[in-house]
Amino acid sequence: MDVPDNQILGMEKKHKLCFRSIQDMIPARAVLYLMSFSGFLVSFMMRTDINIAMVAMAKMRLRSENSSNLTELYCYTSVTNGTQSFEDQKPMEEGEFDWDSTVQSAILGSFYWCYILSQVVGGVLTQRFGTKTVFGFSQLATAIASLLIPQAASLHFSAVIALRSLQGMASGLTWPAMYALVGIWIPSNERTRFMSSFQGFSFGIGLTYMVCGFIIGNYGWRVVFYMNGSLGVAWCLLWWLLAFDLPHKHPRITRRELNYINANIGENIINTKDLKVPWCSIMTSIPAWSIGITTFGRIWVHYTFIIYGPSYMKTILGFSIQKNGFMNGAPFLCSYLSSVVFCYAADFIIARNLMSLTNVRKMFTAISQVIPGLLVLTIGYLGCQITLILVIWFVAVTLITASYAGAMANVVDIAPNFAGHILAFAQTIHMSASFLSPLAAAIMLQDNPTLERWRRIFAVTACVACGTYVMYQFGGTAKEQVWNNPNRKNNSGSVRVSPENNQLIVNNKTDPERGDG
Repeated sequence: MDVPDNQILGMEKKHKLCFRSIQDMIPARAVLYLMSFSGFLVSFMMRTDINIAMVAMAKMRLRSENSSNLTELYCYTSVTNGTQSFEDQKPMEEGEFDWDSTVQSAILGSFYWCYILSQVVGGVLTQRFGTKTVFGFSQLATAIASLLIPQAASLHFSAVIALRSLQGMASGLTWPAMYALVGIWIPSNERTRFMSSFQGFSFGIGLTYMVCGFIIGNYGWRVVFYMNGSLGVAWCLLWWLLAFDLPHKHPRITRRELNYINANIGENIINTKDLKVPWCSIMTSIPAWSIGITTFGRIWVHYTFIIYGPSYMKTILGFSIQKNGFMNGAPFLCSYLSSVVFCYAADFIIARNLMSLTNVRKMFTAISQVIPGLLVLTIGYLGCQITLILVIWFVAVTLITASYAGAMANVVDIAPNFAGHILAFAQTIHMSASFLSPLAAAIMLQDNPTLERWRRIFAVTACVACGTYVMYQFGGTAKEQVWNNPNRKNNSGSVRVSPENNQLIVNNKTDPERGDG
C-alpha cells in the first residue's frame, strides 16, 4: 500500500522535531563541559603514560659500591634485614633499555621543555584561530607522536626525547585555548564549577596508572602508547563535530540558552580579536605574577607524585607493576570528585557572601599546596608503614585539586577577556616546575634510590610548595584589573559583544563585587 507524500513528510517532520527536542534537553554548555573533561583526560593519558611505562622500559641501575646499604631500605626485602615483607611482592621487573637516571630524567622532563615555550604561543594562536582549531590540532599532533614512541624507543632514546618534546609543544597550546573559551561560553556564576572539567586531567592520570599498569603487566609497555594514541585520534573527531568557539555559532544551541549566556557572561566580556593584548600590563601585574609563582609550588609537589610516584613505589615500597599502577592511579581518579566538591564549596561561599572572593581564592590555594607540601614530607619518615603511607598519599593528591577553586580560577577573575593570555604567562612560570622537579629528583637520587635520598626530595618539595604560597598570600587578588577592558578608558560604562551581530554594547552598570582593581 502506497503512503501519501504529505504523510511521509509529516512523519519526517515529526521525527526531526522529536530528535530536536531531545537535543534541546542537553545544554550546549553541558556538551562543552564533557568535551573539556574528556579532552584533558585524553591529553594527560598521552602525557603521563610514559611515567608508568618507564618502570618497565628502563633497567634498574644501582651503584655497586652502595648496594649492601641499599637493600636494607627496601620494604620488600626479607625480614632478616630488619624490614617488613609482603607475600604479594615480586622481584623488581627487569627493564628493556639500559638507560641511566640522567637519560630517564631527560625523557621524562623533555615533554615540559617545549611545553613551557608554547604557552604564550597558545594564547596568540587562540586569539587568531580560535579554541576549536588550536585545541583540536594540538591533540591530534600529540596522539600521532604517542603512536610513534614504541618505534622511537627501539631506535634511540634521543628519538623518544624528540617525540616527547613535540608532544609538549602541542599540549602547551591546550590550556590557554580552553581558558579563553570559559569567559565567552560560561556565565560568571558557573565558572568555578565549569573549572572542575579541567580536572579531567586528574582522572586521566589515575586511569593511565591503573589501566596501563595492568596492560604493561600482561601485554607489554608498547600497547600503552598504541592505545592512548588511538584514543587521542578518536577524541579529535568528536571535538570537530561538537565544539564551537562562540555560542551564537553553535548550530544546536537553543535561543533560551543563548540568551541566558549573553545575559550572564559578565558585563566586560568583549570581542578580543580586535583588541591588542596588553602584554606589558600582564607581565608587570603583581596578581598575575602571584598566580604564576604560587602555582609553581603546587606543580612541583604535584609532579613529585605524578612523575616519581611510580619510581618510589617500586624502589622503596617494592610494589609490582600492577599494584604500582593501582596505588598511584586511585588518588588521581578521586581527585576529580574532590575538585568538584572544592569548586561547588567555593561557589557556595561566594554566593552567600560568607567570604570575599579574594579570600576564597587564597584559602583554597593554601589547601591545595601548603597542606600537601607538609604531608609529602612525612611520607619519607614512615618507613614501611604501607597503609599509613598510602592514606597520606591519597589525601595529599586529592587536596591538590583545590587549586581549581583557588589560584587557577583566579586567572579568569582578574581579566576574563585575556584569561588565555594570563594563563599562558602564568604557565610559563609555573610549568617550569614540571621539569625542574624531576631534574632535582634525578640529581638527588644519582642511581642510588635510598630512603635517605628520597627524604631529601620530599623535604625540597615541602619547602617549595609552602614557600611559593607566601607570594600569593600578599599579592593575590580577585579584583578585575583595569587593563581587562581598554574601552573603559573612553566610556563610563562597560562594553560587551552582542552574539546576534557582533556589535559592541555599552552597559553603564558596574559590578561592585568584582571591583575595579
